[in-house]
Amino acid sequence: MSKLIALIPGDGIGPEVIKETIKVLNVLAPDFKYIELDLGGVAIDKYGVPFPDETKKKVKEVDAVLMAAIGGPKYDNLPREKRPETGLLALRKELNAFANIRPAMVFDSLAHLSTLKTEVVRGTDLVVVRELTGGIYFGQPTANDGQKAYNTAVYTVEEIERIAKVAFEFAQKRSKKLCSVDKANVLNVSQLWRDVVTKLASNYPDVELSHMYVDNAAMQLIKNPKQFDVIVTSNLFGDILSDEASMLTGSIGLLPSASLGDGTLPGLYEPVHGSAPDIAGKGLANPVAMMLSAAMMLRYSFSMNKEADILESAIKSVLDAGILTADLGGKSNTLEIGEAVLNRIKVPV
Repeated sequence: MSKLIALIPGDGIGPEVIKETIKVLNVLAPDFKYIELDLGGVAIDKYGVPFPDETKKKVKEVDAVLMAAIGGPKYDNLPREKRPETGLLALRKELNAFANIRPAMVFDSLAHLSTLKTEVVRGTDLVVVRELTGGIYFGQPTANDGQKAYNTAVYTVEEIERIAKVAFEFAQKRSKKLCSVDKANVLNVSQLWRDVVTKLASNYPDVELSHMYVDNAAMQLIKNPKQFDVIVTSNLFGDILSDEASMLTGSIGLLPSASLGDGTLPGLYEPVHGSAPDIAGKGLANPVAMMLSAAMMLRYSFSMNKEADILESAIKSVLDAGILTADLGGKSNTLEIGEAVLNRIKVPV
């Protein structure tokens, strides 16, 4: 049975990296069908809003959403409600995509590219599970009158339980270690977070649960990242820690993500890099993170684990062979990376 995928190429390098990814998916999943939707800067240019009604309607009618990148300095001076990032937040909310899954794995052949010592990062393979639709980014009240500004951090037991369940289940499928990150020594909202996660742990006796304050977690990610397997944390803390974890790998161009809900609405898959308008249209963009996001889509939305494994293995083979874009110290362009991955899928190595 064919599956319908919503493609959101977005802005900057987005159309370039998604184009190479679709070539790969056409081989691995030839029954997939696609519709292209506007979000972010391109939507602002066309419709005056970052999240048009047509996109809002269509994203609920597909089986998964594959998004590239949005935004750019062109839109930085717009009112907040008109900025591309506001459209992305609204999309996540519309899909009830409350669980952001951000893996950070250091490829052995690229460990030397990290800004940390090779012996520190080699072997790192962790996942940050970030709560995505609650917390201080969405809490009310919020205001800024030019003299005083405030935001409100709010979490309910239900919101904490559902993200913690996702994290515990991920840990069960990996090394059965879960670290919950909070600031319970200072924040009431974090104390509730810790209490709820601790109570839920009794349902997962095979998972070793630990707790860590966010400031210590930020330090430990740099000091000894290999101690972590699965990290679960709030929206704000997850935003910061997942970007920190991404730099362990040597390039943000290698990092995919998935934003998932309870399964009643499609999952959202996107690389964590930005739209990089300075290199857009030059064929310099690294499509690896986009392709790895597609692999997550195959795995989590369609249970196509074999195809996901093939794609991930092909990407690793390309990187191990030294076929790299400029962000990784190489000289290959976007098309050449795409073709190298495609060739390894057609003739598996």
